[in-house]
Amino acid sequence: MQSLPQAAPPLAPAQWTFLTNHAHVLLCLAEQPEMLLREVALHVGITERGVQKIVAELVAAGLLTRKREGRRNTYQLNAQQPLRHPIEAHCTVDGLIRFVLSGK
Repeated sequence: MQSLPQAAPPLAPAQWTFLTNHAHVLLCLAEQPEMLLREVALHVGITERGVQKIVAELVAAGLLTRKREGRRNTYQLNAQQPLRHPIEAHCTVDGLIRFVLSGK
């Protein structure tokens, strides 16, 4: 049985991160496709409703596929999709995931 992730510490108002919450949610689900959205919210440091909205947007954009397994959802990353901004469109989602998670 996996332990629940620690809640992300809240950011001070003047702090910011290089990756968006969309990227953080995608990274969580890439690492643990069966993670509950409640757990993703704790890990990312946003509300569960915020995670639900982001997941819906990622599914609509074709970056994630949601699969129902019993009472739970699992998520499959569509890793060959290009990143969305023109500056990074030459990179794939898989490249981002491998780059960020390679140090873990």
